[in-house]
Amino acid sequence: MTAPAKPLSGSKGRDVAESRLRRELDRGELVPGQRLVEAELGELYGVTRSSVRLALDALVADGLVERILNRGARVRTVSPEAAVGILECRMVLDGLLARKAVENGEAQDLANLDDNLEQMQQMVATGELLRYSELIQRHHTLIQHAARHPAAIELVGRLQGQIVRHQFRLSLRPERAHESLGELGRVVAAVQARDADRAEELARAHLQGVIAAIRREAGDAD
Repeated sequence: MTAPAKPLSGSKGRDVAESRLRRELDRGELVPGQRLVEAELGELYGVTRSSVRLALDALVADGLVERILNRGARVRTVSPEAAVGILECRMVLDGLLARKAVENGEAQDLANLDDNLEQMQQMVATGELLRYSELIQRHHTLIQHAARHPAAIELVGRLQGQIVRHQFRLSLRPERAHESLGELGRVVAAVQARDADRAEELARAHLQGVIAAIRREAGDAD
């Protein structure tokens, strides 16, 4: 009889737990307010309880998880108002990154952006919006890589995790998917045209579109 696999521990166990938690948060599989029980997550992920605790500590630091006295950890709830505030900060940073992508992007960076845009168009056309949401995140990653601006990239990473659930939910709405596809397509076109002012303006405009969609959604829920 085969012995059960030993749970992963140390940095490897922590990395596995953190990666799983972040992915499930991004995809909405863990919902705001949901309790995160270390023992249960350790068994689910095949890691030690201490590995889960360390992973949760990283998510607490990023504002994705909160610890409640005598009640443990839970997924942090980010209200629409708070999400809008974060996106307003992101507008400045994403505009800067788009500008720097024009200034610093190489030919391969532009080719990668164009290829990703083509895939986004295909996913929207076929209604594969889950995959489309993943490609939106790849678009931002490609812009960041082209920009080569570590400070801005780090700040965006800290803000992005807190609002990704709002953006993920919106991207699964067909009407918003078509809107965002047009917005991001115009950003790519401006970067390829080496128009820094236009790229910055359009990157900000995309996030203005996200803000408007969040506000509409919040109004519908009232």
